[in-house]
Amino acid sequence: MPRYVRELLMNNLEVAPRNLYEIDGALGFSSLLDLLKIDRPELKYGTFSPSNHIEEDFGADIFSAIRAQDQLLYHPYDSFQPVVDFINQAAHDPDVLSIKQTLYRVGDNSPIVRALMRAAEMGKQVAVLVELKARFDEGNNIVWARALEDVGAHVAYGLPGLKTHAKLTLIVRREKKMLKRYLHLGTGNYNPSTGKLYTDYSLFTTNEQLANDVAELFNALTGYSKQTTYRKLLVSPINTRTRIIEMIEREIEWQQKENKGRIIMKMNSLVDAKTIQALYNASCEGVKIDLIVRGICCLKPGITGVSENIRVISVIGRFLEHSRAYYFHNGGKEELFLGSADIMPRNLDDRVETLFPIFDKALLKRVTSDFELILSDNVKAWLMKSDGIYSLIENSLPKINSQTLFMSRPAPKKVMFCPV
Repeated sequence: MPRYVRELLMNNLEVAPRNLYEIDGALGFSSLLDLLKIDRPELKYGTFSPSNHIEEDFGADIFSAIRAQDQLLYHPYDSFQPVVDFINQAAHDPDVLSIKQTLYRVGDNSPIVRALMRAAEMGKQVAVLVELKARFDEGNNIVWARALEDVGAHVAYGLPGLKTHAKLTLIVRREKKMLKRYLHLGTGNYNPSTGKLYTDYSLFTTNEQLANDVAELFNALTGYSKQTTYRKLLVSPINTRTRIIEMIEREIEWQQKENKGRIIMKMNSLVDAKTIQALYNASCEGVKIDLIVRGICCLKPGITGVSENIRVISVIGRFLEHSRAYYFHNGGKEELFLGSADIMPRNLDDRVETLFPIFDKALLKRVTSDFELILSDNVKAWLMKSDGIYSLIENSLPKINSQTLFMSRPAPKKVMFCPV
């Protein structure tokens, strides 16, 4: 490391020379996890037990929970266990005929992959799209792909030149001499470990329009078709950028007609130039825009005549803000999309990504309430200024740590049991 960089870091981090250690070679940051073994509880977060209202209300029968109504979970505040249970129950249920799933980053000793293997061993049709080029997980994914092939699962590796980053599961079950399809659609990976550390949404649904789209997407990913249109899904690289920009432009029209333009977007990174230009155009027309961007943001807010109606915040707290959510007021006919795609050229052009709509108005309201809480954070939120520099939000309002409040939020109201 150049001396001037070292001195800059030491001065800003207030590190004394006696606390500086030089090593030969690259620093393995994963070794820092060993610090967690030090017995200093006052330096660590307290224990946190996520809620599992699906198990509380429906016991072991997750299919009944999904039949009763669409189920939306917000991890890690809602347990990731129902996602694992969904695959486990499908693997052992004699009425389940097939399971199709995308796997991007599953981690070591994956209970989900083991459930898929059991399903294949029990004679169910199991088709898995494994992304071998998932950064940092290439080795794990190769091992799991071979293990799945060994037990008879159909393993595909995606489309040439495109990473598959979408988070999708489709289960086909025989019910009353008919076939019923169950979906899990998510914003995060099928990884229980990151499910405890990353904020992500999970939607369980039996919606037929979404099921048709997901089935056709799986056909495309496994080479059985060349799908170019979808009913409700936004699918990269086919239509995600186009539809997002169309919805931004629609807010401009509502602003011009009724002064009701409103956009909220939450993502990991905002880089795509065409989408940024559309957001600038919307700001110039008076559309109110809030952007919650955890990482890279190439848009600059608060510039007179360009982006004075855009606010950008970043929340850095106990959990990594990983969920992607895109809200458009649409003159009162609100639309909300959740999914795997950030607004970056790589996600819009070079990957298979999905954004899925939330049809249930109560669930849509729940997510917009999540937005309101995050946007009111004045403990862990940072505001981007027009020069691109962030400053910690400080005001005279009561202190709000959004992640802490999410941890204490009560579970959704119980719904009626729905037998087959």
